[in-house]
Parts: sequence; C-alpha cells; structure tokens
Amino acid sequence: MDAHVDHILIVDDDREIRELVSTYLTKNGLRVTASPDGRHMRAFLEANTVDLIVLDLMLPGDDGLVLCRELRAGKHKATPVLMLTARDDETDRIIGLEMGADDYVAKPFAARELLARIKAVLRRTRMLPPNLQISEAGQMLAFGDWHLDTTARHLIDAEGTIVALSGAEYRLLRVFVDHPMRVFNRDQLLNLTQGREAEMFERSVDLLVSRLRQRLNDDARDPAYIKTVRSEGYVFAKPVEIKEARQ
Repeated sequence: MDAHVDHILIVDDDREIRELVSTYLTKNGLRVTASPDGRHMRAFLEANTVDLIVLDLMLPGDDGLVLCRELRAGKHKATPVLMLTARDDETDRIIGLEMGADDYVAKPFAARELLARIKAVLRRTRMLPPNLQISEAGQMLAFGDWHLDTTARHLIDAEGTIVALSGAEYRLLRVFVDHPMRVFNRDQLLNLTQGREAEMFERSVDLLVSRLRQRLNDDARDPAYIKTVRSEGYVFAKPVEIKEARQ
C-alpha cells in the first residue's frame, strides 16, 4: 500500500499564487487542490477531506475569517487551517487565530516558508491525542465553584462575579474543560491553544497555567483545578457539566 500523501487545499482568489504554490508543493511531495473562493471550497469539501487548508484572508464573497469560523463549526473542525494575511494587518492575524486558524503566513511570502509552516502545523497536529472535540459556543460549562460562559468567554464565580479572560487564557481553559482528567504535555497545549504568542517558547505554557490558576483562585502549591503531572504536563482535575446557555 502506498504511503499517505498529505492533501493540501489552497483557497486564494489570485490565480498566480494558486499556480505557484500548487506547483511548488506538488514538487515537494504533497497533493494539492486549488480553489478560488469559498463557494468552490465548500463544494469540494462536501465530497472530500484534506489534511490542511491554506486559506487567504482577503477573498471575494465570504472572506477568510468567515470561512475559518464556518470550518471550525462544521464537520471539518479538526482540519488544520493556515491563514494567508497581509503583512501590515496585525489585527486580522490576531482575529484569524481567535477564529481557529492554526498559524498564519504574511504576504508576500516565499513558497519555501509556506511549505515549512505547513509541515510544522501537520507535525504538531499529529502529536495530539485522537478524537479531541471542542464544545460548541453558547454553552455554560460548570466545574467546582465556577461557570465558563462560552459565548461571552468569561468566568463566573459562585457569587456571580464575572472574571475576564484574555484570548490565550480562554483558549487554554477551553482545552482543559473540554477534556477533564486527560493529561496534556506542553507541546500538545501549545498546538491546541493555537496562539502564536504561545509558540515563542515551551515554558510559556507554564506561565499561562499560572495565570489561569490565579483567575480560578487555585492554590499553586496544592491546586484543585489544574494539577501538574510530574514529567508529563497538566491535567484538569474537576468534572465538568454542561448547563443551559444564558439567553
């Protein structure tokens, strides 16, 4: 049986970029399908699966942010997305990561850089435990003395006080509460949180866990929520219950 060849879907309305990237990736052992817009992407994904989607931010019709959000809410929610963005538009890059993109490459880019990023995202994704699922937005997740509002993206304590979370804190907490009692190592948490700020160095996960413990009033010396598993990583040690979303 032939070894698996990674299938990459390129979604970009610039024909020259589609052709250049397709040719380069194909020469480097990847299978490539090119799509000019969201309509074509949707039609293709109805009948096909891919290993990674390279998604341009600026597309005619629905832009890359809309499409990324749609992908994360549908049957392709686990497919890695690498977003192509304008070099000088940091806000859109941050929003893209918040929408669920796994990484981004700023235009103009070298095809070799894009290939390296694709391989890195695929490698990180395949390090993860199988069958991970993320709960839907619009839920209230209860654990211990806390509720997490997945629509407003904040914590609520037992007295009803709202505790704000940064984007990185929210992403990490979502990983934990969606998979309680599962041990994650730092590399897995770096990938699942999907924020480039966390990719600067491995120990940044430790700093983020420390911040989350402070938000949860969790004693770092004897934590009740996020426990350290020596030589392995971290585990969320409280059962989580899904409550009816607030209206």
